[in-house]
Amino acid sequence: MENKAAIKLFESKQVRTAWNEDTEEWYFSVNDVVGILTESPDPKRYWSVLKTRLKQEGVEGTTICSTLKLPSVDGKMRLTDVASTEQIFRIIQSIPSPKAEPFKRWLAHVAKERLDQLQDPELSIEQALLDYRRLGYSENWINQRLKSIEIRKDLTDEWKRHGLQEGVQFASLTDIIYKTWAGKTAKEYRQFKGLKKENLRDNMTNKELVINMLAELSTKEISEAVNPQTMSEHISTAQQGGEIAKNARLELEAKTGKKVVSPLNAKTVIGIGKQKDFELEDKNNQSPEKHKNK
Repeated sequence: MENKAAIKLFESKQVRTAWNEDTEEWYFSVNDVVGILTESPDPKRYWSVLKTRLKQEGVEGTTICSTLKLPSVDGKMRLTDVASTEQIFRIIQSIPSPKAEPFKRWLAHVAKERLDQLQDPELSIEQALLDYRRLGYSENWINQRLKSIEIRKDLTDEWKRHGLQEGVQFASLTDIIYKTWAGKTAKEYRQFKGLKKENLRDNMTNKELVINMLAELSTKEISEAVNPQTMSEHISTAQQGGEIAKNARLELEAKTGKKVVSPLNAKTVIGIGKQKDFELEDKNNQSPEKHKNK
């Protein structure tokens, strides 16, 4: 079961969710829902008592919730009680709350919105566009980011065509691409930017996005040309794609005297109101060659 975690907002309050690709269904954090409906200072305890009561009424635990890993307040992925839309409706029936009806309408909207996006991918792109604007990203950066999503999907579709599995294999090949062109794995790259669980690409500058797009596009094109059959051949293809991007990075750095791989992240740049193209000058981010020439 492939699950993609996301944060949804109900009246400015966060609800952790996970989209199940297999069943095409949202799962919602029960604790978050209970906290919103009850405004309890300890929604986890409230849910524990309610769950016990429901079991006493003959409702089996598996019919009202499951468990999935969702991001916790400390940023770590932890097992959390979750429920599908139908299960959440059952739980709501057992919670007296003036917010019950508005929350039901919100649930229905969230479910419909996702199903609409599955039918029309352009809606997903439009939603991403609105989300990035709301977060304060510049229009130029947003255009690059949306293009990077398209190129990334083309690459992962190519990997799927060859029977590679999402998760470990995708992550391994992605690490090889990053390591080849940027000199860092995804984990090392996030650490360099001071990130924890944040999306790395959402924290790349325009230049980083463009070079990474070149790496992933090149990997996909080479894969289509050579038709790799084994994991070792896919690794070689990823290295070749990353090498093309690395050469472009080195040439750009030599011409401009500025490093492409930057410690800047979105929170820092947008937080100080200088998000223009996400391209702040970083005096400490100049290449050694530039300093030599001064």
